[in-house]
Amino acid sequence: MRAALVNFRDMWKQYLQPGTLAEALGLLEERDERRRIVAGGTDILVELQRGGKPADTLLDITKIEGLRYVRVEGDEIAIGGLATHNDILASPGCVTYALPLVQACAEIGAPQIRARGTVAGNLLTASPANDTIAPLVALRASVTLRSRSGTRSVPIDAFFEGFRKTVVRPDELLTEIRFKKLQSGRRGLFLKLGLRRAQAISVIDVAFVVRFDGDVVREADIALGCLAPTVVHAASAQAYLRGKRLDAPVREEAARRACEDASPIDDLRGSARYRATTLAVFIADGLQRIAEDRCADGLQLPPVLLDTGEVSPAPHAPFAGTIETVVNGQPMKIEGAECKTLLEALRENAHLTGAKEGCAEGECGACTVWLDGRAVMSCLVPAPQAHGCAVTTIEGLAAGDRLHPLQQAYIDRGAVQCGFCIPGMLMAGAKLLAEHPHPTLLQHQTAISGNICRCTGYRKILDAMIEASERIAPQAETMRV
Repeated sequence: MRAALVNFRDMWKQYLQPGTLAEALGLLEERDERRRIVAGGTDILVELQRGGKPADTLLDITKIEGLRYVRVEGDEIAIGGLATHNDILASPGCVTYALPLVQACAEIGAPQIRARGTVAGNLLTASPANDTIAPLVALRASVTLRSRSGTRSVPIDAFFEGFRKTVVRPDELLTEIRFKKLQSGRRGLFLKLGLRRAQAISVIDVAFVVRFDGDVVREADIALGCLAPTVVHAASAQAYLRGKRLDAPVREEAARRACEDASPIDDLRGSARYRATTLAVFIADGLQRIAEDRCADGLQLPPVLLDTGEVSPAPHAPFAGTIETVVNGQPMKIEGAECKTLLEALRENAHLTGAKEGCAEGECGACTVWLDGRAVMSCLVPAPQAHGCAVTTIEGLAAGDRLHPLQQAYIDRGAVQCGFCIPGMLMAGAKLLAEHPHPTLLQHQTAISGNICRCTGYRKILDAMIEASERIAPQAETMRV
């Protein structure tokens, strides 16, 4: 696969990292058509890898203070332009008042992707398969766009102009997403069909927001993903549901009408007929769950974030070409890596070759490292984003000559196999154990859902993870006492 892809270092020539919003907006005012904005990087670096929309300059906005937040403000929820999918999952306010968005964020990629990818970026990519779009459409969200010339608020129904097209001007930055809380008799739900349990692009997804007066529907919003060039409303189904109780005949008729509202396509993930059949089932089952107030069934709480939030204490100047970072506890200056990924910088400049390149597009997890306490796919992180941060690689997992308990458990359980995927597996698993001292089997599985073992030996890997958690748990309890 790698031989068919373009070398990342051919993909951009300049890297800019403004420290303030005003500075970023000033740079955007120059309207450079070959400049791309990068935040989480989980979409743009894959695009660059595949040769789509090439860029001479990357404008990194991740150092701008005040854009990463999730806040409950009165009867609204406000999400900053740098808020990640994990930030949504970790927000009690979103779990209580924005359940469809939480459910969608839980379906995106894997923990390493959710730790980096932003909700704003998901909107800006503007694919109808992007999971967070449908719930935000059903929630009737609006987005705030800022430029040097002013600020404007755009309803999400007017935000998308077509497939991968939005109304955002070249000089504008999406700084906030805002919508009304689900309360006062409003219930919401998100459903998705993918071809696997993680790292799956939607075959179809549906988001519901229904407002009740007692058990009678007063208003319904149903948003359909992967059924048109943009996410669309099931308009006739929405109109039909008003004033009705959600009994079985009503649910079935709403499902039939929703199918008439959509024009499914045929593609590699599913035929039009399959999508239409799935849509009918999703609408009927989703409305039943809403009627029975079972919207939160299956939501994993607390979530697996693979994020313990450590931040490097090392002072640093603004990025000016040299990456000043702390790698495995040691201060390090990395030069000549401005146009590399973090994986390339670690392997080629820091000579730390434990992290492996398996896919170079965030699918296999072999390159997983920790960046300021978060497990990330280093193949999707521009190296300059490590400036002023702390990086931990597999070489830094052990404490001196003493192996991490998970490393020892891998040896004891014979979980290593060919070894290529193991550094990423260990980094994901060890971060889980730091985050959840008593993980369940589902949490173990979720933690490595972004890691592929090509030897297909997950059973021994899971056995090792469970054994390590049993060894670590008593130590964690002792430390708390």
